[in-house]
Amino acid sequence: MHNRNEMMEAFGRFLDVLDELREKCPWDRKQTNESLRPNSIEEVYELSDALVADDTQNICKELGDVLLHVAFYAKIASEKGQFDIADVCNRLCDKLIYRHPHVFGTVKAETAGEVCKNWEQLKMSEKGGNKSILSGVPVSMPSLIKAFRMQEKAANVGFDWDTKEDVWAKVREEIAELQVEFDKGDVVNSEKELGDLLFSIVNVARKYGINPDNALEQTNSKFRRRFNYVEERSLGQGMDIRDMTLAQMDALWDEAKEIEKL
Repeated sequence: MHNRNEMMEAFGRFLDVLDELREKCPWDRKQTNESLRPNSIEEVYELSDALVADDTQNICKELGDVLLHVAFYAKIASEKGQFDIADVCNRLCDKLIYRHPHVFGTVKAETAGEVCKNWEQLKMSEKGGNKSILSGVPVSMPSLIKAFRMQEKAANVGFDWDTKEDVWAKVREEIAELQVEFDKGDVVNSEKELGDLLFSIVNVARKYGINPDNALEQTNSKFRRRFNYVEERSLGQGMDIRDMTLAQMDALWDEAKEIEKL
């Protein structure tokens, strides 16, 4: 591992390289906040993929790509006389110190839950901070993560189920209501009730300390892995998966499950 001086030297080298690219590379020179934004989103998802896979080499690589975008936005802002990377770092440090009074001040916080509660309260009291409890949750955030974060924020100010059992009662209630709408063939209300059910399932996950996005991604990965096996085995048997019966596909699916147990 590198010492602090080596880290600072590497960060300075990175900024020098970015400056030169911005000055001399035709592609880098023409980039704007608007043109970079879609790429930034893609880079964050690529980092997420590497984190889920626990791929150390790719985590390192993708962190560099995300860092490039952070510094690039700061570079563009500095050219407009708005702020630079030092302002970004200093504002971040000031915020971290302010929101961790249990580390840098005299406030007591013995658990992670207490830290989160203090964090939300401090965010609300900051000048220019969030105007409401949920205003800090981006509208464009993926729905599953958004539901989890909204529930967390509401719970931090006391708006929460008293017990885990209460949440299960709500899940059963939502399942029954969804079944009624499905049986009636009411598509509009079925969609609403399905959303209510999913929201209640997210609440269950939160109450039991499970991140629902991580849980669903594990299942997504498992399904992809097993379905790919079915497709590859069907090709190996000289068959097109589209021509297979459900029973044939199920047999290969069971093979994939057994292989995973080995």
